[in-house]
Amino acid sequence: MTDSQSLFGVLRQSAHGGVVDAMERLVLDGPDWALNRINAPAFAAREGLDEEQTIAGFLRAARLGLFDMSWNILCPGCGGVLDVNTSLKTVDRSIYTCALCAAGYEPTLDEMVEVTFTVSPRIRHIAAHSPHELTPYEYFRQIYWGSGVDLPEENFEAKVDEFVIESLEVPAGEKAVISLTLPEAFVIVFEPVTHAAQFIDVKGEPAREKQALTLIIDRGHRQHETLTMQPGSLRISVENHTDVRTLPSICIANDALHDLLGKRRPFLTAKRLLSNQTFRDVYRAETLDVDQRLKITSLTFLFTDLRGSTELYDRVGDLAAFDLVRTHFGLLEEIVAAEAGAVVKTIGDAVMATFETPDRALAAAMRMREAMNRLNEERGSEDLQLKIGIHEGPCIAVSLNERQDYFGQTVNIASRVQHLATSREIFATSAVLGNALAADLIRSRGLAPTQHEIALRGIASEVSIFAIP
Repeated sequence: MTDSQSLFGVLRQSAHGGVVDAMERLVLDGPDWALNRINAPAFAAREGLDEEQTIAGFLRAARLGLFDMSWNILCPGCGGVLDVNTSLKTVDRSIYTCALCAAGYEPTLDEMVEVTFTVSPRIRHIAAHSPHELTPYEYFRQIYWGSGVDLPEENFEAKVDEFVIESLEVPAGEKAVISLTLPEAFVIVFEPVTHAAQFIDVKGEPAREKQALTLIIDRGHRQHETLTMQPGSLRISVENHTDVRTLPSICIANDALHDLLGKRRPFLTAKRLLSNQTFRDVYRAETLDVDQRLKITSLTFLFTDLRGSTELYDRVGDLAAFDLVRTHFGLLEEIVAAEAGAVVKTIGDAVMATFETPDRALAAAMRMREAMNRLNEERGSEDLQLKIGIHEGPCIAVSLNERQDYFGQTVNIASRVQHLATSREIFATSAVLGNALAADLIRSRGLAPTQHEIALRGIASEVSIFAIP
């Protein structure tokens, strides 16, 4: 039995069988490029698998060493990978700059950090394990662009040829020359290894004499001011001052380029992964460094608490109450995971959970309430009364008490909304009900929330809170 067969056998003990089968087929028969930076949601869609089970499968496979997990900083404009990290702990810049888009971005975990999976070289060696040996076409496909750009699987080179008019390889420390005829267009000389770019606005009367341009590629100066040149002959001298092979390419900023970059697909974001229960269970405190503070522009928080738990312990005794509370925790954790959320922590009899979107949190809250009602009916009592509060907004991901946690006003508001809630109603803010999918869920259930403007301690203005019966 090979290492991969043995590891896939171990993986079957903790991951969905259909997901493991699809992974094994990919490792055995898939083309090299398909095993590099695998987009887990796209893989699930292509194989007809459940997304959450697929993500859980890749996480457990990475833990076993079948795949390497990568946290890639993306340019929101072109979808290019600006930086590659083996964990979030090395995401340490305040600004990431894309030379191709001539823009700088503050990193957020929502859409700027993708999580991908590449087959381990000890399981199968693929071309991307030696990126500086890839052709320019394959370097763009496998290394430069992120997994959210929906690149064509067939005729990829032909599509690229519609906007790349020349490309060459320049070994480390060497020089090369490109001679071409400039068309009247906006031209970009782009180098994907160092992310260097030179914009050329080609316009006016054709040049009578050959034009010349010298480009120096290094690690320090990535984006140059736009040059204006005339259509006609151009000789470009390229000097590679780095210690790696570079791949300068002359591109036309035409419809073909924009069409290729405009085709996007969902990908696994860092925000989604941090709110994944399997990830939190398997990787625990390994995600963030103790001094890191990473922004999330939108995350939904759900807080629960048992009403009258002190009286419950007094009424039924410590042992019976403890068993009830433990059962309640098990039910809530199961529901949170089923709605693609994660339990961040429990505090006494309370739970703090996160969800990528408000509708999943609201669906979880409704299921929690129904589960408590069923449990009470089975016991013939009303001992378990759950207070639930939900709020959505920006926050900061931090490492606190050796655990990945969240901080900010959104968290504070969600907690205080839960304290206001009754055991019969779910309390959610206008930020939650303003989500289209959450509003559709309310309508589909035939519910009529009542709105209240409430002042919360420590919050300057009143907050709109909806009581959901």
